[in-house]
Order: sequence, then C-alpha cells, then structure tokens
Amino acid sequence: MVKEFQVIIEKDDDGYLIAEVPGLKGCHTQAKSIDTLMIRIKEVIELCLEVEKDFHQNEFIGIQKVLVEV
Repeated sequence: MVKEFQVIIEKDDDGYLIAEVPGLKGCHTQAKSIDTLMIRIKEVIELCLEVEKDFHQNEFIGIQKVLVEV
C-alpha cells in the first residue's frame, strides 16, 4: 500500500533545510541539500509509521502568511 504525506520544508539561519510532516507526530529531519532531505524524510516517515501504526492523518489544507507588527 502507498500513502501520501504532505511535507513542509523550511530553511534555518545556518542554511539547513528542515522537513516536517504535520500528519505524523514528531516526524521531522534536516539536511543541507534537498536531495538528502527527501531521502531522510522518507526514512523518518517509514520509522514513524512503524511506531505509530494506528495514526490518523489530518487533511492538509494549506499555508497562509500572516503579517504582525513587532
């Protein structure tokens, strides 16, 4: 069976790419390149699914930017 997961990718101040899967609790990783990041996040998703067999994945709706004056 194949499952699809949404992955959010951000870049930190040190240039690392950080990937997070909102549908899986604690499922995240980092790398310097997008190719390495995608390999790692796939491995992490597989590990998370082994641990959390009865997970419920929320439907990903999207991302919105919000401006806040600071």
